[in-house]
Amino acid sequence: MFDSDDLESIREGHAAWNEETVDPVVDRFGERKETFTTDTNGQEVDRVYTPADVADLDYEDDLGFPGEPPYTRGVYSTGYRGRLWTMRQYAGFSTPEDTNERYHYLLDQGQTGLSMAFDLPTQMGYDSDAEMAAGEVGKAGVAIDSLDDMLTVFDGIPLDEVSTSMTINAPASVLLAMYIAVGDRQGVDREQLRGTIQNDLLKEYIARNTYIYPPEPSMRIITDIFEFCADETPNFNTISISGYHIREAGSTAAQELAFTLGNGIEYVEAAVNAGLDVDEFAPQLSFFFNGHNNIFEEVAKFRAARRMWHDIMEERFDAQNPKSKQLKFHTQTAGSMLTAQQIENNVVRVAYQALAAVLGGTQSLHTNGKDEALALPTEESVRTALRTQQILAHESGAADTIDPLAGSYYVESLTDEVEADAYDLLDEVADRGGMLDAVESQWVQRQIQDTAFDRQREIEDSERIIVGVNEFEVEEEQEMDVQEVTAEDQQRQIDSLEETKAARDDEAAEAALAAVRDAARGDENLMPHIIDAVKAYATVGEICDVLRDEFGEYQGGGAV
Repeated sequence: MFDSDDLESIREGHAAWNEETVDPVVDRFGERKETFTTDTNGQEVDRVYTPADVADLDYEDDLGFPGEPPYTRGVYSTGYRGRLWTMRQYAGFSTPEDTNERYHYLLDQGQTGLSMAFDLPTQMGYDSDAEMAAGEVGKAGVAIDSLDDMLTVFDGIPLDEVSTSMTINAPASVLLAMYIAVGDRQGVDREQLRGTIQNDLLKEYIARNTYIYPPEPSMRIITDIFEFCADETPNFNTISISGYHIREAGSTAAQELAFTLGNGIEYVEAAVNAGLDVDEFAPQLSFFFNGHNNIFEEVAKFRAARRMWHDIMEERFDAQNPKSKQLKFHTQTAGSMLTAQQIENNVVRVAYQALAAVLGGTQSLHTNGKDEALALPTEESVRTALRTQQILAHESGAADTIDPLAGSYYVESLTDEVEADAYDLLDEVADRGGMLDAVESQWVQRQIQDTAFDRQREIEDSERIIVGVNEFEVEEEQEMDVQEVTAEDQQRQIDSLEETKAARDDEAAEAALAAVRDAARGDENLMPHIIDAVKAYATVGEICDVLRDEFGEYQGGGAV
């Protein structure tokens, strides 16, 4: 390290370099912009970084070694030298049969984990034959109505050999129950089930709006899942605390980090207040971040996230289990950065975003298909997206050493800056009573909306260049194969639901639903009753309707 005399000499040299070497060049030729920033409202980027910018860095306290506190350099001591990240392509569309076919295709192509996309009716707790589902069945993901559908999706896929992530929130308890029921049917011990449910309702109120119930009962369902899974499915992650959608809504990297960790704090506090031991459930918490365009900022964000979560869990919650303090995360490349114009450019964008995620130490990764700005991805574009990860893993060298950008004056300085900005935001959240209050008052939403507005203005004024959109445009229209879900596909799903209802024991289904209702009215854990209900072929819509009746629906201002 440099002593104080060295640092002072570097600072003096930096000032002299600016005055004698840089200023004359800038006076004569100028620079591309007056100010460079990492993101809208983000950190200002200096012309050059020196040891003076990281003068306060303490290696042991601030970085440490991989697998050791504060986990800035990674939560595993061997990084990707031991095992590569899970290549988990987000997939699911149309009917369960179509999704099963796509899953088998992806596994045959070398994918190492499954990621389940649900259609909008399923995400909102409606069956495919509901009036609210009309025109949306199978469009944004697979339609799941009953246990029959889940059995079809995983036909020929042993759950003890695959890890599955499910992007589901308000009905997460129901879809998790179905997954457990499939495992039971396959004879898989529940302790062998591996995967993640998103189950992040606070993020829904902030950015995505696929909520059903008000915040208080939603938190009750989440803590019931924590408690149940700690005992029954200890290798299944009970929540994926998601900054991805916060970033997609327009936030900066620091806002994504702050509001995601703020939600995590809220969930941990709710579980502790419900009587759970932090070290019993915290190891099953996971996170989900966006992989955006600015490589260095994203790496800094991921590194800062690990360090912050370690400190939060240790200092705020007195966690003792090291796994409780290890932030593990999935990354998806930025859907909001995909463009409908010159879609081949999206392949390049996705590759750089994936590189940032890997340099930042992600545990699993989804790479978007180039055509997802237009429709669900085709098999060809999904294969290219998967091949992007495989080339990165096996040809680039990025996976051969751990945290390769550590020690960069710029990256270390940027890590500190992102962390400091995120802590400032968390302090504001605390002043407003915590994330739940900050969300219900719309303060968090306003911060993101303001940033998104500024970003869009910059694009429209060409202050921010989007290649192929506001610069380097072309006239010709591209021919594209687009994945479509037809009216016939939707009707097939409705017909299948009717067949399931006709074949089930209605008395058993009604009794199971009544047990869910009784548990909701009391303080029993809901999960065992929901599992019994799905095994009796009660549908997603029927179970969610019971909970709607008991908990009410959230309308952005409260329950109705």
